[in-house]
Amino acid sequence: MANRFISEMGLPKSIANVFAARNVKTAKDALSLTEFELMELLDVGLAEVTSAVAYISEMVCPPFETALSLLEQRVQNEHLAGHLPTRLKGLDKALCGGIPFGVVTELVGPAGIGKTQFCLKLALLASLPTSYGGLDGQVIYIDVESKFSSRRMIEIGSKSFPEVFYREGMAKEMAGRILVLQPSSLPEFTDSLQQIKVLLLQNKLKLLIIDSMAALVSGEFEQTNNPRQHPLAWHISFIKSLAELSRIPIIVTNQVRSQTHGDSLFSFQHTVGANCQRYLKIAKSPISPPLQFCFEITASGISLLSDDGVEVSGPQINAIHSHGHSAIIHCSDTC
Repeated sequence: MANRFISEMGLPKSIANVFAARNVKTAKDALSLTEFELMELLDVGLAEVTSAVAYISEMVCPPFETALSLLEQRVQNEHLAGHLPTRLKGLDKALCGGIPFGVVTELVGPAGIGKTQFCLKLALLASLPTSYGGLDGQVIYIDVESKFSSRRMIEIGSKSFPEVFYREGMAKEMAGRILVLQPSSLPEFTDSLQQIKVLLLQNKLKLLIIDSMAALVSGEFEQTNNPRQHPLAWHISFIKSLAELSRIPIIVTNQVRSQTHGDSLFSFQHTVGANCQRYLKIAKSPISPPLQFCFEITASGISLLSDDGVEVSGPQINAIHSHGHSAIIHCSDTC
């Protein structure tokens, strides 16, 4: 909207021609200057400048919308929304169906807590036929730290979906839908994202998993406190745009080494005491309060010990105890 040409807005020709003659061509050009700067540049009176600026602002400003109209749009576009069920009943209920389409979901926690186990299960769920509750599509699994285990994936699949995996040829077919990329450097990761963009245009990809993105630049960002200088700034922006444009779920995992993580959706926590219980937290979601679920890792992947989440508040939402493990789930957009 800011780059819209003033000549196309319907201003009176007398003032529109003055803007053009002074090389003020777009709304951004005009609105970046004060009224007095425009008076001097255009050599016209304050009344004309004020009127022109008000008109240009009205033309480029997005219209107001009511909560009702937004709800109606949501209902009309429901086919563009959706969720990938995790098959964890309590978690799916809290997230209104599962991992949301069209947004980036972040899994945060220390090494060994279960993030990769969760990702393997989600990859299988996305590749399942729709008749079994899956998305019946391709999955790209970007395995940065070489943690992907095809043997473990087959074990999870055979224990979780025996009726599917033991059908002749089905396990091989599903495994063929999961494409694994293992970039060893940031340039290779950038190339991988460009390949993914092509697959998205072909409407074949149903899930993207990046495990774990921060490992590509481990230690580099610690030397700067400026987010704009983060070596992954472009990649993060690109991944968010992929989610919005393709309307597929995107999962990104990250490790934490400190006690807290300030901005994430899911958190995994492992307390050494209390019978070695592990906890999965919904730490940041627009549709769910901060909840904590106790879970265990079994042959079939992650299993909740109770479908009833416990609400957490204050510092405990993002807390990751130094003596144990935590993982947090974050959604970066509305679900």
